[in-house]
Amino acid sequence: MKKVLRRFQTLPIRSRLAMLVAAAVAFAVAAVSVTCWFIVQGKLYEQVNDDLNQMARRPGTVNQLLQRCTQTPPDNPQNFGGRDYVQAIKESGAPCVDPNSLGTVKVTGSDKSVIKAAEFLEGKFRNGTDNHGNAVRVLTLYLGVDQNDGRGVALQLAVPLKGTQSTLNELALILLLVSGVGVLGAGAAGLAVARAGLRPVDKLTEAVEHVARTEDLGIRIPVEDDAEDEVARLSRSFNSMTSSLASSRELQQQLIADAGHELRTPLTSLRTNVELLTRSEETGRPLPEADRKALLASVKAQMTELASLIGDLQELSRSEGQRGERVQVVSLRDTAEAALRRARLRGPELTITADLEPWYVRAEPSALERALVNILDNAVKFSPDGGTVDVRLSEGVLTVRDHGPGIPEDELPHVFDRFWRSPSARALPGSGLGLSIVARTVQQAGGEVTLERAQGGGTVATVRLPGAPTPPPDAANGDRPGDWTPTAS
Repeated sequence: MKKVLRRFQTLPIRSRLAMLVAAAVAFAVAAVSVTCWFIVQGKLYEQVNDDLNQMARRPGTVNQLLQRCTQTPPDNPQNFGGRDYVQAIKESGAPCVDPNSLGTVKVTGSDKSVIKAAEFLEGKFRNGTDNHGNAVRVLTLYLGVDQNDGRGVALQLAVPLKGTQSTLNELALILLLVSGVGVLGAGAAGLAVARAGLRPVDKLTEAVEHVARTEDLGIRIPVEDDAEDEVARLSRSFNSMTSSLASSRELQQQLIADAGHELRTPLTSLRTNVELLTRSEETGRPLPEADRKALLASVKAQMTELASLIGDLQELSRSEGQRGERVQVVSLRDTAEAALRRARLRGPELTITADLEPWYVRAEPSALERALVNILDNAVKFSPDGGTVDVRLSEGVLTVRDHGPGIPEDELPHVFDRFWRSPSARALPGSGLGLSIVARTVQQAGGEVTLERAQGGGTVATVRLPGAPTPPPDAANGDRPGDWTPTAS
């Protein structure tokens, strides 16, 4: 049985569906056919039983039988009932047969039990055989006591079952043929339905094979808008998956291209400075001390820029799963204060004011701090000497406002794009990835970030994060509680 099941599982899905449909139809047809055969058999036997009961009620049947019965019927009977068997039986001895009977019916113990019951029963029906082995339907009725010998007597009436059995056999043959045709038709219909139903799966398979062979992610499977079956859902999921993969590949290629472009400039400058220093050492003509210090300072700045760019690229390339393992409940106020300390070191000539209220969010601590540092770095970078940067945190809304030149309206839609830098800021240090990291970190924390021109000049950055003013009870140890739900800010 296990081998059969394993062999069945290796068949194509169309063949399996066709076989299952044929098996289901065969079972249903067999059940209906058998039920029909037994119903017809019961109806035919009821009709035969009615005929026997009518024979038993004929006037003079019993008296004539007792007067004329003999132990052996004549060779050429005239058919007392036309085509019937008529005989009388006692508890012992051979039956007494009517001269016009077709033959003798074989007596069984159940027939003699009618005599032993000694009651005028309605009669007992059974199937039996005559002395020639022909099938008959027998009715046994208790008559009473024979006045000659004082023994009980029963009347047996029987009719041949040849016609009834012939009808049943023909019915069984017809049902068998109809069942066979039905099973074959069901198998063919099941195969046709399987082919039609699995045609979208064939298209899906061809699409997957095409993607695997050519790496072409632009292929799509047509799906009707109103289709809601499993195959349609699978096709939509495949289309969505290929779209996401294509978009991811485009972003990856764009990231590689942009990263290569951004790395080329500091690497070229770094190589030029290193070549100047090397040539000076090789020719024995040392550079002036001031020029040498300037070159070394430039090399150091370029190395710092490369390190920052590589760190930003690593941050952008981190997967969602790696981030999810480090998410915990974080105090946004404490994180902002840590970012403010770093910002004050980078802009000692600026005045940075802060008004921070308690607020707790779900985020990765290091990524959240890096995002806030990037926002403050932008504010410090574009603030004039002696300027002011205002930082405020209230009910989950963090605003950072500088008083610099501001961002032109036509550049605002691009500020969060990777490697995008304002033409007016290309001379300033930076990789163009800082705000991209901010947007990604805030979105992963369930919030949103905007950048817009401030009234009176400058730029205001707004970060909204869902959370709560108080932490959950188990957040003190950096746990990730499951019963604390942040509220929208």
